[in-house]
Amino acid sequence: MARQLILDLPVRPARGRAAFFVAPANEIAVAQIEDWRGWPGGKLVLIGPEGSGKTHLVHVWAELTSAPVRYAADLAVADLPALAGTGAVAVEDAERIGGDRAAETALFHLHNLLAASGGALLVTARGPARDWGLGLPDLASRMQAAATAHLNPPDDALLAAVLVKLFADRQLAVKPDLIGYLVDRMERSFAAAAETVAAIDREALATGHRPGIRLARTVLDKTLPEAR
Repeated sequence: MARQLILDLPVRPARGRAAFFVAPANEIAVAQIEDWRGWPGGKLVLIGPEGSGKTHLVHVWAELTSAPVRYAADLAVADLPALAGTGAVAVEDAERIGGDRAAETALFHLHNLLAASGGALLVTARGPARDWGLGLPDLASRMQAAATAHLNPPDDALLAAVLVKLFADRQLAVKPDLIGYLVDRMERSFAAAAETVAAIDREALATGHRPGIRLARTVLDKTLPEAR
């Protein structure tokens, strides 16, 4: 069968609380997010690998608090008093500003403005603050002193739920046997789940076949020959 033209259509992830699957790997972090009024000093650093659900959980928190969500690298040009005036702010990808003096200074000032007004600050990163390469000592000390929540690598139940959600985000309804097949064979990480679902979607569009075990086997054989 001739391969079809693949249209690069946008994927719209579901980010509501009902779409976030709670499992042993993330239940403590979810509880910490929902108990945000009890954060020591009004701040929390949410740590997890790429694709672990940090952004989804940030949007859950943003719904709870009406908080704006900003990338750390963009804070240098943000209206910090206006942001702090909302009473709660989420800042994503803080590990990417290490060495960027303007962005570090902006995050430090935002932290202090929120602290002075009794506001709440949620910061996300892939690793702990000591590994961000921060050059501003005052910011480094405050981030390292913040309470942390961790999103851990997925167990079978969480990986299966993530796969179902990733397929659903692409408007693909798949059978349980495909999910079980993938869980048993793919790399056990959130990033690998996202890459695998995207590859299966591309292959399905290119061949005109519905996503299933046979198509998944083809995809896995291309990326991981031993996964059969």
